[in-house]
Amino acid sequence: MQEMGQQSTPTNQPPRRGANLRAWVRDLLISIIASAIIITYFYQPVRVEGTSMLPNLEDQDRLFINKMAFRVGDIHRGDVIVFRYPKDETKSYIKRVIALPGDRVRIDHGRVYVNDRYLPEPYVPARFEDDRSTAEMSIPMHEYFVLGDHRNISSDSREFGPVARDLIYGKAAFVYWPMDQAGVVH
Repeated sequence: MQEMGQQSTPTNQPPRRGANLRAWVRDLLISIIASAIIITYFYQPVRVEGTSMLPNLEDQDRLFINKMAFRVGDIHRGDVIVFRYPKDETKSYIKRVIALPGDRVRIDHGRVYVNDRYLPEPYVPARFEDDRSTAEMSIPMHEYFVLGDHRNISSDSREFGPVARDLIYGKAAFVYWPMDQAGVVH
């Protein structure tokens, strides 16, 4: 029996409103901090502007770029990279790596040769090829020769030269929008 003056404390009381608000704010702050860390150091969402990477990437596609890929690994021929435009570093471009530091590259009527070997490019459909030629050049150390997949409209290393390593900040990883094109970037 309960004595006068003592109150029972129900065990199934709902949490107080202040406790719910504090928990919600804490979770929101943790989410914001985690997102900032991920975007700063690992993955960043970007939007493709233009058609120079057709048919693989279309204008207004949304994709994630992997910002750690080249901090812990090497850049390879065929990688689709994002870099600051050498002539205006406030702009970003997305192109495919064709030649690596130390390589010799030339283009003969649209056909690409790296170190005197023809480079098969299954990612460039015949309707996007062009017949431009570029004299042979040796790619300096810490620089990369890049081309757009839509060759007849792309502004790329044929115009602005090789891209310095320190301008490259990500590798195209995954298209997430539009949903019908979602998938890994090849």
